[in-house]
Amino acid sequence: MNNRFSIEDLQVFCEVVRTLNFSQAAQRLGVSPAFISKRIQILETRLECKLSHRSTRQVSLTEQGEHVYELGRSILDSVTELHEELGVKRNEARGVLRVSTSFGFGRSVVGESLAEFSRKYPAIEVRLDVLDHLLDLAQNKIDLDIRIGDVISPHYIAKRLARNHRILCASPAYLAKCGEPKDLNELAQHNCLIIKERDHPVGLWKLTRRGRNYNVKVRGSLMTNNGEIAVAWALAGHGIVLRSIWDARSRLESGELINILPDYIQEANIWAVYPERLSSSTKIKLCVKHMEAYFQRWEDSARHLPKQA
Repeated sequence: MNNRFSIEDLQVFCEVVRTLNFSQAAQRLGVSPAFISKRIQILETRLECKLSHRSTRQVSLTEQGEHVYELGRSILDSVTELHEELGVKRNEARGVLRVSTSFGFGRSVVGESLAEFSRKYPAIEVRLDVLDHLLDLAQNKIDLDIRIGDVISPHYIAKRLARNHRILCASPAYLAKCGEPKDLNELAQHNCLIIKERDHPVGLWKLTRRGRNYNVKVRGSLMTNNGEIAVAWALAGHGIVLRSIWDARSRLESGELINILPDYIQEANIWAVYPERLSSSTKIKLCVKHMEAYFQRWEDSARHLPKQA
């Protein structure tokens, strides 16, 4: 019996596992559910084992299916890497690069950087998702996450792209009306604009001052999962916001916001994060290298602005 299986059938099976649904896998691959069913049957015949149990709604894996999926994913990654390496040697870097990041940072910074990258490598198809929460990169087929914040799972590879920190700030109008806090304890008497965004603990501001850590529980009448909205509230005089220096610095320079308690900051560097299995991916290496250069220019421009923290 011919027990050799095709890479295409392995790709079909891995897509079924990712979606756990034949119809969704067919839609993503641009084929019919009947085609998916046929290819899975052929793969099972070639491997001489049952890979999954299929109900009317979803698919569940057998023990052999789970094993085949783990090995199959590794095989497909190696094939993709081979194609990428050969493409680079021919100066033809290509393939799909799936990138995720947060809303405001994606719109203001990451989007521009990826547009530059796309001009350099037009054969690489960049797909950018902006999200208000962190995802499991492997499960959601994300190749690269550009994130702000230093809490990163040890299961990922992380490369720092730029230094960054968050600061406390408020508008002159708010401070004129409510006064400026002189120490952290006084924050409890103020309306704090709370951001529920990605790695932010909700209502808990973790700050440092001269190497010492402080956890401050804050309250406020306004909460959002979007940092841009929180900054707009701060500009309108509604309260105190904890925001990245990359976003606040132009407002500080113009005087629209004032840095309060400037000795206290929250470290929140900018990182390129990707799964360990993609550590040798050429398109990841090219994109990270491009972003390192982009953020170096970005940091250089920031040095010409007044230091605020």
